[in-house]
Order: sequence, then structure tokens, then C-alpha cells
Amino acid sequence: MNTMEINKIVAGVICAVLLVVVVGKVGSALVSPEELEAPVYPFSEDVMAGANAPAAAPAEPAGPEPILAMLASADMGEGEKVFKKCASCHDVEKGGPNKTGPNLYGIVGAAFAHKDDFSYSDGMANHGGTWGFEELNEFLYKPRDYIDGTKMSFGGLKKAEDRAAVIAWLNTKSDNPVALPDPAAVEAAQAAEEAVDEAAEAVEETVDDAAAAVEGAVEEAGDAVDAATAQ
Repeated sequence: MNTMEINKIVAGVICAVLLVVVVGKVGSALVSPEELEAPVYPFSEDVMAGANAPAAAPAEPAGPEPILAMLASADMGEGEKVFKKCASCHDVEKGGPNKTGPNLYGIVGAAFAHKDDFSYSDGMANHGGTWGFEELNEFLYKPRDYIDGTKMSFGGLKKAEDRAAVIAWLNTKSDNPVALPDPAAVEAAQAAEEAVDEAAEAVEETVDDAAAAVEGAVEEAGDAVDAATAQ
């Protein structure tokens, strides 16, 4: 290979390199992307930590589900069946004995700690009030939460249907059973209570908005006074 051919090859390589450089410059001039101040998808450690965090467990209900509307249609046979969980500690027949817990004949509508021949816990003895349907519902849901210091070790009945059934059945164990609530009246009362709560929330929001508006107006007036004083 002579010198002339070598020079041609070198010249060709140089021309190719120059062409690539020129094309790159021209491309950069035609397309010049602007750098963003912040990434569109900010995958920070905090964001990723939140994304990988386990889902929070659902919050437990604040209290037992109401059972007043269920009582009239409660299954008495099911109530007797549920009471078997209590039978080792309580008798429910008229004139029956106290066991670990007091005899429960006539319990619905009776006063708390009403039996003189049974030694109640201080919490039960000092509670006051009567065993209405709602009180029994609260107690049977979580006894130790409802009566602090109660001797009753039973964990409670979590199903509203079970509580309604056993309370309705206990109501039959009485010389004077308490009249069961009318479901329609209970639902109407609940609807009225919800309406009152919603109205109260609406009033509270309106008051907050008005207070914010007044605060803003006061600040604007103060700024205007400052500006006028400065002149």
C-alpha cells in the first residue's frame, strides 16, 4: 500500500469524525430539552417508604352495634342457645340459685346489683341505673369495658344478632317482661338523630367559614391602614 492510499484512508476517517461532530452539534441546537426544577415523579425515600408500608388495620368500632330494632324479630331459640355460654355461671329460672354470677331471672328492667343475696363487685354495686336493652347490649359486648372491675370474666358477644337474641330471650324470663321496641319507631329515631348530627356539622362548618372570612377582612383592613399611614 503506497503513501497516497494511506493518506486517502486517513482523510476519510477524519471526514467521518468531523461529520459525526457536526451532526451532533446541529442536533443539540435543534433539540435542546429544558431541565426540570423537580422530577415529575419524585420517588424519594419517604414516598417509597410509604408505598412499601403495610396497609393499616381497619379501626375497631367505637362500641357495639345497636340492637333495639332487632329485638322484636329476634329468634328466641337462638337466644336460648346463646345463653348456654353463660349457663355455667348463671341460673335464669325463677327461684333458682346464684352461681359464680347472680341469678338472672327478671334481669331486664331490674336495677344494677339488685340482688341482696349476691356479693357484687364494687364497680357493679356503685354503677347505678337499670338493666335496659341498651345497657345489656353494651355490657354483653365487652363486660370489662362497660363495668370497670367487674368479676365477670366472659369476653363478650361480638355479633349483634347474638346479643339481640339472648337479650330478647332473657326478657321472657320475668314476671313482667319489658315491651320490645317497635322497629319502625327505632329506625325513625335513628334517622332523626343522624339528621340532627348532620345539621350540627353543617352549622359548625358555616361558623368556621364565617370566622375565616372575618379574620381575612380584618387583616385586609389592617394592611390598608398601614399603607395609608405609610403615605
